[in-house]
Amino acid sequence: MITDTFISVFDLIIFLGIIQGIFISVFFIQSGRKDVKPNLYQGLLLLFLSLTMLEELLNNTGYIVRVLPISNFAEPFNFAFGPLAYLYVRSMLYPDSKRKAWPHFLLLGFWILYMLPYFVQSNELKYNSYLEVKHPDWTFLELGEQRIDDDPLRLRDYVNQFTGIHFTSYIVAMFFLIGRKLKEGKEQLFRLRDPKLKLARNVSMHFLVIAIIFGFVKLSFRADIGDYFISSYLSLMIFSTSWMVVKNSSFFGQPQSFLHFPGSKYVKSSLSEQEKSAIHRKILKEMEAKHYFASNLASLKGLASAIGESSHHVSQVINEVMGQGFFEMLARYRVEEAMRIIRNDQDAKLTIEDIAEQVGYNSKSSFNTVFKKQTGQTPSEFRRSSQRSTR
Repeated sequence: MITDTFISVFDLIIFLGIIQGIFISVFFIQSGRKDVKPNLYQGLLLLFLSLTMLEELLNNTGYIVRVLPISNFAEPFNFAFGPLAYLYVRSMLYPDSKRKAWPHFLLLGFWILYMLPYFVQSNELKYNSYLEVKHPDWTFLELGEQRIDDDPLRLRDYVNQFTGIHFTSYIVAMFFLIGRKLKEGKEQLFRLRDPKLKLARNVSMHFLVIAIIFGFVKLSFRADIGDYFISSYLSLMIFSTSWMVVKNSSFFGQPQSFLHFPGSKYVKSSLSEQEKSAIHRKILKEMEAKHYFASNLASLKGLASAIGESSHHVSQVINEVMGQGFFEMLARYRVEEAMRIIRNDQDAKLTIEDIAEQVGYNSKSSFNTVFKKQTGQTPSEFRRSSQRSTR
């Protein structure tokens, strides 16, 4: 076997993109597990893309020869990209959708099972597979008799075609969702007011570009030789995302140092007890008198801006003085206001969706989840018990 390795500028760009992609995917997934479903899907998408880029990097540099047992480990992931992108857009535009997500991953599951015979093949066969797609002019190894056919239905010969059709179908579905939302809101594709719709449009456009690059690469280069163009483009998108994450972080709201490990969150805060009390009063006024929590765009950064303090200091006061996190505080105020509205609406003229919207929730399901967590009842159950108590 030839074990030479080759590293180019493209490879270095892709390597940095992989590291950053895996790193920030963890935070997207962590955020998604806290009922922000779009972030969950985007985090998983970013993780699968990064792992696929890793396989391409190993192939392109020749390092795959040193880890042949994991050769082609990312091939099934081709059938995760479309569904995850689609579910990201759907969960953002239609958060109350009751449609199941798992049917979209049936092809992914099938391809993983179909790849099992390949995964147990000899390293010699996997080396020849690597040469076939990257170095067809090199000398192939002689193989002994195969105990198991690595591609019994000859489906893997058409994996690029299947990937292109599958991915394109989901892009069409994404634009269909956007088109339906445009009609509902009477908006135009390039003159959008809804920030979520604008985000869904931009994401779909990016994936359309990726599909075009994919088609160009597969038509212009034999086998997988041009895949580093796709990986390079994805790396640039990851760099852009990392830039936005850092740029919008509240971490730099005050002097910081990179020369310490994460410890007590506010150990170096300069706030005195009097300053904490002053900020606490401002927070209470903004939440209780001005009902800041009722905005569906409420955020820690927005609250800090409204009271003229840094996000870091506001977060510290909420944690240390009020004994909770920002989102816990937000949920508590919203649920208390919802309970007040329900008690005053004895004739049930308002729907649960109306109440959810009044207290800042875009999603009825999110409202129900938070309400039950805080009160032990769903809003409908609370309404019924409230009506019975006044009779």
